[in-house]
Amino acid sequence: MSRVQPQGLYTPLPVPEHPWEHVSMDFVLGLPRTQRRKDSIMVVVDRFSKMAHFIPCQKTDDTTNIAYLYFREILRLHRVPKSIVSDRDVKFLSYFWKTLRHKLGTKLVFSTAYHPQTNGQTEVVNRTMVAILRTLVSKNQKDWDVKLAHAEFAYNRAPSSTTKSSPFEVVYRLNPLVPVELMPMCKARSVSRVAEERAKEMRMLQEKVQVQIEKANKRYEERVNR
Repeated sequence: MSRVQPQGLYTPLPVPEHPWEHVSMDFVLGLPRTQRRKDSIMVVVDRFSKMAHFIPCQKTDDTTNIAYLYFREILRLHRVPKSIVSDRDVKFLSYFWKTLRHKLGTKLVFSTAYHPQTNGQTEVVNRTMVAILRTLVSKNQKDWDVKLAHAEFAYNRAPSSTTKSSPFEVVYRLNPLVPVELMPMCKARSVSRVAEERAKEMRMLQEKVQVQIEKANKRYEERVNR
């Protein structure tokens, strides 16, 4: 029998002032198992810039494995966060930080918060990520884990309806170049068909990402305003 904690008892969410100062962590479970035995995705979102990282994992990964993934995939790129918000239970979050502190070799006390009501925000990212993957994976859906990097790049390069800028622009002050922009301009009349197709694919992917972000944000706003 589940118990619902009154909303008034939730810890107030800190207001981020800098990138990767306060983050949220969520999981997309039950995906088709890939050849690399991955069946889930750990989604980590910076609450300031809305930048996200999509990390393939296994549903059976314990807290130690999750802490290791966070250390390897997030901390090597960003600062140690002041807080992590998740809908995982308190025991999970407590042991997660304990393991992370051990890996960092520090006795610093970090903050965690159990916030089911933040699901709406992470849901925007999750829905968008799944929509992008659908445009990238093969028919048997067994290669989604190797396409996550493409999905993450496309998501972080698309403008957010919240900030009106892409996460890349908020964090790094500019958008990274895409392969099409690195191609030298050809003065000859003949143009590579492969290059044209690649450019077309990149434009379509960015357009699809933006459409999915707008749809997901609209659903979230409707949900909040009910």
